[in-house]
Amino acid sequence: MYYQVQSQNAFSRSDAASALGKRWKDTAETVIIGGGCVGTSLAYHLAKAGMKDVVLLEKSELTAGSTWHAAGLTTYYHPGINVKKIHYDSLKLYENLEVETGQAVGLHTPGSVRIASTPARVDEMRYQMTRTHWHVTEQYMIGPEKVQELFPLLNMDKVLAGLYTPGDGHIDPYSLTMALAAGARMYGAQIYNPAPVTGLSQMSDGKWDVQTPHGTIRANRIVNTAGFWAREVGKMIGFEHPTIPVHHQYVVTATVPEVKALKKELAVIRDLEASYYLRQERDGLLFGPYEKMEKMVLQDSWVREGVPPGFGKELFESDLDRIMEHIEMAMEMVPVLKKADIINIVSGPITYTPDLLPMVGPHQGVSNYWTAIGFGYGIVHAGGMGKFLSDWIRNGEPPYDLIECDPNRYGKWTDVPFMCAKARESYGYNNVVGYPKEERFAGRPTSRTSGVYELLKDKGSMGFHAGWEQPHWFYKPGDETGYKPSFRRTNWFRPVGRECRLVMEKVGVIDLTPFGKFIVKGKDSHKLLDRLFANTMPKVGLTNISHMLTPNGRVYAEVTITQLEPGKFLLITGSGSELHDLRWIEREAVKGRYDVDISNVTDDIGVLGIAGPNSRKVLQKLTNEDMSDAGFKFLHCKSIELAGVTVRAIRISYTGELGWELYIDQKNMAAVYQAIMAAGKDEGIDNFGTYAMNSLRLEKGFRGWGAEMNCDTNPLEAGLDYFIKLNKPADFIGKAALQEIKAKGLKRKLSYISLDTDDIDPEGNETIWHNGKVVGNTTSGAYSYSSQQSLAFAYLPLELCSVGQKVEVELLARKYQAMVIQEPLVLTEPTRTRLQKKAKGKV
Repeated sequence: MYYQVQSQNAFSRSDAASALGKRWKDTAETVIIGGGCVGTSLAYHLAKAGMKDVVLLEKSELTAGSTWHAAGLTTYYHPGINVKKIHYDSLKLYENLEVETGQAVGLHTPGSVRIASTPARVDEMRYQMTRTHWHVTEQYMIGPEKVQELFPLLNMDKVLAGLYTPGDGHIDPYSLTMALAAGARMYGAQIYNPAPVTGLSQMSDGKWDVQTPHGTIRANRIVNTAGFWAREVGKMIGFEHPTIPVHHQYVVTATVPEVKALKKELAVIRDLEASYYLRQERDGLLFGPYEKMEKMVLQDSWVREGVPPGFGKELFESDLDRIMEHIEMAMEMVPVLKKADIINIVSGPITYTPDLLPMVGPHQGVSNYWTAIGFGYGIVHAGGMGKFLSDWIRNGEPPYDLIECDPNRYGKWTDVPFMCAKARESYGYNNVVGYPKEERFAGRPTSRTSGVYELLKDKGSMGFHAGWEQPHWFYKPGDETGYKPSFRRTNWFRPVGRECRLVMEKVGVIDLTPFGKFIVKGKDSHKLLDRLFANTMPKVGLTNISHMLTPNGRVYAEVTITQLEPGKFLLITGSGSELHDLRWIEREAVKGRYDVDISNVTDDIGVLGIAGPNSRKVLQKLTNEDMSDAGFKFLHCKSIELAGVTVRAIRISYTGELGWELYIDQKNMAAVYQAIMAAGKDEGIDNFGTYAMNSLRLEKGFRGWGAEMNCDTNPLEAGLDYFIKLNKPADFIGKAALQEIKAKGLKRKLSYISLDTDDIDPEGNETIWHNGKVVGNTTSGAYSYSSQQSLAFAYLPLELCSVGQKVEVELLARKYQAMVIQEPLVLTEPTRTRLQKKAKGKV
């Protein structure tokens, strides 16, 4: 792969040394592009871990961009389960960095309090406490008295509770970056500035030539940490990274007498309803709001025209009128602000992605190109992300699962209008209540709509999955329609039960188009897949479930594989891991020099699932193919004519009921759907959504990737032994590690539990207690409409995994009785059929 090189000035080594004050390196193991806090953190971690030849290139001076003007907040808190680890690693690093490097960082740790002033906020805090107890981070839900103790200048009239995180605070961004840079140099990294990157070209061996005015460096890999210049760097190799600068303002006051009189530093507060943060700044206060989406400002001209040359340590013109609503609310909550004099207003660019999370990791579509970009909160993320990325680069796999930050969660569907709409929404909704099953609607639908979207869009509640619109549940007369988020059972609860009964008793149809779909073919296709997957490859016309593992034996992906014809395989993965999985497959194909062709057909093929006891009758009306149990066996695949359209049918259903997945050209999808619905009228056919499918799969004991299994788990503890063929001849990735894990024995195991609840059900990531101690966590959960009880999967220590073992599951600050039960609660249709045949044989 080769990219056009931009023009550059040729400098000799002596010229470079003269301009930069140090010797120029022609080669590097890793070149990092961008010298903010994220780039310097990565250089520090790589060099400290022993990597030789780490080079950081900064176009002007360190901290230029978003770092230098940041408010510098640090917090252990994050609603994301594993992003908490990033925050934890950052703060633990910052606590010791000054001693290690001799460079002061200006770290203050007075703690922070998130203020709840509505009942919904109190529930949100209870929800977050439920998800925190099994983590190392300290976090406490506190009453108004403790809130006032930590911030005595508050007007307590509206304060109901607080979420207190000890050790939170703020740090000086400039000093932090300089300390990280000093550490990087101390361990052997080279930092060149000013050294703008003028072009990138990739060699046939996968290495990169990085051009600068001082000369060219050949690097084994490059990492884009360029902040709001990340799009420019990406464009050099053909990428349009979905990052956009937004205007963020904060206000600094002069000395406030009441602040100066305090004997200890105020905790940082976050007034969530008024959407601002406030902290002590010397003897004054620093206040930063997040305006509503209709008032906030995007610097979208930089997306169209690029960042202005020379922009680095400049600011935007401030606009107090834009944030006056928040100022007034802050004055009401902190009355001393009314008399405070403003001495500085900072309005600078910070970079947003559509969902506000950064893009961290290797990029699909090109080898040895990594990103660490799109940080809306770069200061608190820098330390932990530098460590995370360093570990991944050096060890060949991520240290833990962080797919929510994978750069490959975006694709071609992430166009500029979508990016702008979502960035505006994400900024304006920065402090809205974070409900489970959250949906946000700006920028939707994208260009990714299935062939039946127009037929279904007004019939139910849609969810957003990797750019696709997919029905969560469907409306009927008398239902309360629309999106009604809650921490408890809400308007979808009864309709989802209706859909579960539909599938169990009659026949239902679901749109599964968001699945990622790849075709792998060629001389070495079987050999490649045998190397990638722990299961054996299916024979022609057959399907199986297979798993890609990391070198350390953790579950990187779960994929359904069908061999369509000799040497041609169809791979199906979840919507959220499409390019995540494709990158892993492509990387191994290149690394092993396999003679294969890999194509992504996700957007070309629509998928309908049909499930339920009457599904066979419905399909048989539309085809001459024998759909009987003997004629079309479980996990078999056939190309059939259905209502005059050629369809690839696989007998499989993630509901566990009798069913098929139908793979159809998008242009024919609506016609096939309408024919199925017409043919099934007498059989009681109707639509069902993903909420019902989730409940049904839990009843059957089906594991889900991203919940029961991911890069934090190995397949043996996840109960995937059936799919892992340690005795197959191929040396699949992770095989040796898994053999070692098996020999050492497991310490925990995935268990199946039932709960006695009332108006609430587990979602996953809740804390599990036993005898007053935290012993594990749930991974996913739902209500079982068949057995009228809540179900969950949970990781528990081996001594607590026996059927009948009682534990407690924490939901909204209350501990509910739970018990380990035999799985599955409901037998799958193939199992029921097999047992019935066996019983008849005995008779």
